[in-house]
Amino acid sequence: MRLRGGRFVITSVQHSVAVPRTRLEVTAGSDRGLVVEVALPAIRIGRTGADVELSDSTVSGLHCEIAVLRDGFRVRDLASTNGTYVSGVRVVEAVIRPGATLQLGRAAIRLQPLADPVAAPLWKSTRLRQLIGASVAMRRLFEVIDRLARADTTVLILGETGTGKELVADALHQCSPRHAAPLVVLDCSAIPERLVEAQLFGYEVGAFTGAVRATPGVFEAAHQGTLFLDEVGELPLEIQAKLLRAVETRTVRRLGGTRTLAADVRVLAATNRDLAAEVNRGTFRSDLYYRLAVARVDVPPLRDRREDVPLLVEHFVQQLAERAAAVRLLPDFLDRALRHAWPGNVRELRNAIERAALLETDAGLEVIPYDPPEQEPEIDVGTPFRTAKQQVIDAFDRRYLRALLDAHGGNITTAASAAGIGRMAIYKMIRRLGFEIG
Repeated sequence: MRLRGGRFVITSVQHSVAVPRTRLEVTAGSDRGLVVEVALPAIRIGRTGADVELSDSTVSGLHCEIAVLRDGFRVRDLASTNGTYVSGVRVVEAVIRPGATLQLGRAAIRLQPLADPVAAPLWKSTRLRQLIGASVAMRRLFEVIDRLARADTTVLILGETGTGKELVADALHQCSPRHAAPLVVLDCSAIPERLVEAQLFGYEVGAFTGAVRATPGVFEAAHQGTLFLDEVGELPLEIQAKLLRAVETRTVRRLGGTRTLAADVRVLAATNRDLAAEVNRGTFRSDLYYRLAVARVDVPPLRDRREDVPLLVEHFVQQLAERAAAVRLLPDFLDRALRHAWPGNVRELRNAIERAALLETDAGLEVIPYDPPEQEPEIDVGTPFRTAKQQVIDAFDRRYLRALLDAHGGNITTAASAAGIGRMAIYKMIRRLGFEIG
């Protein structure tokens, strides 16, 4: 991509992306001898609704997820009942090498990458409705959206806050045969728990205190169109059962009512939660999860598609210019934007540009490197125990020392006193960790 005439354009077009193939061989358990070959960048293993299904009763419904890397696999346990083990070590998330074996309850599975990946087509444009992106990840997403839009199946949209899940839902609706009918959006996280059922299904006069007139719910409002349930993971368990029935039967009954009303809707749902793990924890109904996740769409975070930042900056600047807003960005804004972690994703980028327009100057963009959310450290069982342990200790020491020095303005004497250690101990940590003291 390069700048041409004030606009960023794609200089070379990639029409497809190679999707890796993986061989999974069950070497122990009731499914021993089963061999499955799949072409997916991420593979879910479990007993129900997974990409690779096992019959072993010691395997959870959705047990673990395998992300295919260039030189191995990233394994993530989905809060399974019996855990995921590698070489006898229980892991929450770990990077393992090709040929390694996973233990899931009584089942054991050997993972092996295969040659000859499958070519998956990419969208030919950098836009799909309101979505923008020239990266391979986004153009692949556009292609998937276009294909799913033609069907009438439910879709679960997954992604971090600010990635544009609502825009994905809008594109699925606008590209579908239902596009002439309404797209109704319900933010499940913004409704008081006592009002959720009324918002979903509507209510009749006198159904509860304050119900002075009959009011349809979102299922009725979206009849013959699309209903988008944003942050569906926030719904209370007792409401989830009623939602499942409405999705399956396409009928609803208002609170306080006796009539069954038709609700011919396509349901799309989104969440930033890991619903598969929530199912195993018992905080989200498994039957509703499987009904919503007939198809899954993963929206990548902005830090994983930084090549899209110039296009997005140009788009937001043009949007503001159409509203007669002056946008003044410092010459190095784009350079800093490309290095920023964008924990708030596209929403944060848009807000940064709008803030610059509002203040009629570049308010400053502090470059924040990506610091992944705190979780149990990854385990590479190919690394010797002492080396792996020291890496964990170094990571903690680095974070603690940085926070300690920041809290005391870089003054080592006061920092050492506050930490209850000697000044020389801090100096040794600084040398060992490679800290620079200004």
